[in-house]
Amino acid sequence: MRAEGYGGLERFSSPGKGRGLRALQPFQVGDLLFSCPAYAYVLTVNERGNHCEHCFARKEGLSKCGRCKQAFYCNAECQKEDWPMHKLECSAMVVFGENWNPSETVRLTARILAKQKSHPERTPSEKLLAVKEFESHLDKLDNEKKNLIQSDVSALHHFYSKHLEFPDHESLVALFAQVNCNGFTIEDEELSHLGSAIFPDVALMNHSCCPNVIVTYKGTLAEVRAVQEINLGEEVFTSYIDLLYPTEDRNDRLRDSYFFTCECQECTTKDKDKAKVEIRKLSDAPKAETIRDMVRYARNVIEEFRRAKHYNKHYPLYSLNVASMWLKLGRLYMGMENKAAGEKALRKAIAIMEVAHGKDHPYISEIKQEIESH
Repeated sequence: MRAEGYGGLERFSSPGKGRGLRALQPFQVGDLLFSCPAYAYVLTVNERGNHCEHCFARKEGLSKCGRCKQAFYCNAECQKEDWPMHKLECSAMVVFGENWNPSETVRLTARILAKQKSHPERTPSEKLLAVKEFESHLDKLDNEKKNLIQSDVSALHHFYSKHLEFPDHESLVALFAQVNCNGFTIEDEELSHLGSAIFPDVALMNHSCCPNVIVTYKGTLAEVRAVQEINLGEEVFTSYIDLLYPTEDRNDRLRDSYFFTCECQECTTKDKDKAKVEIRKLSDAPKAETIRDMVRYARNVIEEFRRAKHYNKHYPLYSLNVASMWLKLGRLYMGMENKAAGEKALRKAIAIMEVAHGKDHPYISEIKQEIESH
């Protein structure tokens, strides 16, 4: 199945993996393979007031919803566009007050149900894969996961019954299982959590610990770019997990969340496992008793970053984890008035992000402005 608007890509049956995405043309490092608007999304509660609820723009002077006073928007247009989703929560937040506490998964699932009712037809987010086609893996869930879903179903009824029509119980259980397996976390340039979303066509890609693409976000739009050369006929792979862990740890995470074991080259050879075990030891958070004040803490963090310079060897060439490391280090140096070291680190972050995010991404403009302002 070819996707109109996706040019050189097609959905195909990947041997041993099920559905997958395949290249119908070559792609070079940094090329944008495709972008996918979110089918449904929700801003995390902790970022309210910092980002627009509708477009996720980060700015000061956002306007708050006059009724609930908890949702913030760029302008009246963003607020109007978001109302079909915000109305699911607005009055409930007023009524429940401090007792309004659905999980982010429940909030996202409520929006999926609302979207399915208002847009029963296929959406621009589903050119290759429809939400209804998502795998649920219900037969593989243990009792703990089943109980968590039952709690989510109860919370959905408790907080959203006024504005939603619910399908039968079994359908709700299946939907929550689908969301758990196919949902995405939207992150900022430092990989801080901004919200959760569903990107159906992005979910079509299979996992590899040697990925040839990376997924980044521009507001609520997911963009998929090549981080390796991709030849005609090759499958397009992303990574579902943090790749700094050794093979067995990575596969434990994949089995627990996605119910499969990876058999990519890195998992087969395990060549990097010994070094990755050592690197993980450097990633432990500093103990509270060792942090005497913010200056000492900053110095400790910088030392950890210095010792962790070998991260580059164990992540893919254009890794968001490595970019985030250089970005945090650069900002720390800038804050300590070490402009030369700060600029050097920030430019290393930019070099990775120009490939992963695209040279025109707002994050890159912001970082360049940080350098110029110092």
